[in-house]
Formats: sequence, structure tokens, C-alpha cells
Amino acid sequence: MRIFPFFVLLFSGLLAFGQQKQVCFSFDDLPVVSYGITDTVFQEKLVNKLANSLNNNKIPAIGFVNESKLYNNEGVNQFQVKLLKIWVNSGLDLGNHTFSHPDYNAVSFQDYSADILKGETISRKILNDIGKSIKYFRHPFLHVGNSKVKADSLSDFLLKKGYQVAPVTIDNEDYLFALAYKRAAVKKNTGLMRQIGGDYVNYMEKKLNYYNNQANRLFGRDINQILLLHASSLNSDYIDSLITMFKKNNFIFVNMDKAIEDQVYKTEVTAYGNWGISWLDRWALSQGKKGDFFREDPATPDYITKLAK
Repeated sequence: MRIFPFFVLLFSGLLAFGQQKQVCFSFDDLPVVSYGITDTVFQEKLVNKLANSLNNNKIPAIGFVNESKLYNNEGVNQFQVKLLKIWVNSGLDLGNHTFSHPDYNAVSFQDYSADILKGETISRKILNDIGKSIKYFRHPFLHVGNSKVKADSLSDFLLKKGYQVAPVTIDNEDYLFALAYKRAAVKKNTGLMRQIGGDYVNYMEKKLNYYNNQANRLFGRDINQILLLHASSLNSDYIDSLITMFKKNNFIFVNMDKAIEDQVYKTEVTAYGNWGISWLDRWALSQGKKGDFFREDPATPDYITKLAK
């Protein structure tokens, strides 16, 4: 009878070793990040491909909208609104990313808060039409305020307006890969496109492992991760590969509601600056961690940085 607790502990350890981790996929700058390609056929194909892949893989992603993209000189651009509806009709969620993507470190609270309210009009209606509401806000550039006073002012405003902040724990430079990919595509350099795509997935896996390790160093456990991506051609072409990579690393996919149930998101931030960084980095700085703690953060390959200039 005395050996029974040993088997319980052994079984519990095996379960913990094989326990699946959770991640929320989030996309900024909707309806689309086209890097200057105005062709509507291209844009619609991009959004359809991305949304279909997420839907087919049962990924409950959320996209954060810059509503300035929904207007042209004539008023509301119905084609761009259609792209948002494609996203929502695929079962995906929408959040507020401000109207014009201002930098909170560079504008006043009054101007920034007005831009937030301006940025919810069409998205709110699209969601209301299907019985849903808009409730998440994502800071452009991940700039939450470079002082406690400024950060607290925004937090109080968002709370009063019924918004929850959508944090990011897996930050990355997917936008540099995406711009390099677009430039290779314009030149019809399919070999370079494949190289960029493959290196992108490898880079994202390194980022995933890095932030997993950082979470364990800070909190002694895995946390529910939140991944930042953009609605780009690169991600529409390689989202299936990214999903496969996350599955290989024993992740399941959850929505933002589920992700922020993790108590880690109640961790206080006490360090402020002009940076736009992961919440894991914010928590680390708030705990007094210094440069060496961040030393292993994977770098974007030099050739990607050069292609994206």
C-alpha cells in the first residue's frame, strides 16, 4: 500500500511532462497588410487564404483593426469593409487597434483616446450584426505609455469604455520577413521567396522557444502565450507551416478570453519606457532583470533586414 503514492506521483509527472501548452494567435493592422499592393484581387485572395487556413485548422484567432484603412477619398471603402466581413464570417474575432495607428509615446492622451473611439465604429457594427461585441484593444507599436501616469491614464480610459488590453508575449519581427517576401515576390524570385518562408518559420520557432524559456525563468512554469502576427502575404502563405510548428511544440490554440485566464496576466508592471516590447519583457524589467537576461533573444537574419530596408 505504501508504494501507491509513488505511482501517483510518477503518473502525475508523466502527465505534466506531456501537458499541452496554449497559445492565442492575434493579427494586427487589419483588414490587410499589403505593403503598397492595391490590387483588390490580390488583397481578397490574401485575406481569404489566411482566414480559410485559420478556420480549417480551428484556430480561434483575433484581428486588430486600423479603421483608417476602411476609408478612401469618397468615404467608406466598401471593399475593405468586405475584407473584414470575410474575416468575421470565418468565425474569427475583431479588436480595436486605433483608427490611424498613432504612437502613444508621441501624442497626447486626449488625441490618442479620441483615435481609439474613432477606430471602433465600423468594427463594432460588423460584430453587433452577428451578435458579438468588441472588447479587446491592442496598442500600436506595443507602446502602452512611457510613464506610470500616462500608462494609468490609458488603462483607466480603456476600462471605462469596456475594453480589455490584448497583451503580447511572443513578440517578433514578422513584418520585416513579410516586406522582404513581398519584394522577392515582385521580382518573381520564387527561390528567394521559399528561402524567406523557410527561414521565417525557423525564426518563429526560435522565438517561441525563447519566450517559453523566459516564462519559465520568470514564473517557474509554462504560461498561456499570445502571439503577435500581421495579416500579410507571407503569413497567408505560411500560416499552415506555423500552425504545424506550434503543434510540433505541443501547443493547442485558444481564443483571447481563454489565454488571459492565466493568472500571469495580473502580474504588475512597474517599469516604463519608450519601448514596444513583449509583456514577458515588461515583467522581467519590472523584476529588475538586466541585459544578460535577454541575451538569447533570437535575431532577425541580416539578409532579411537588408531586403526590408
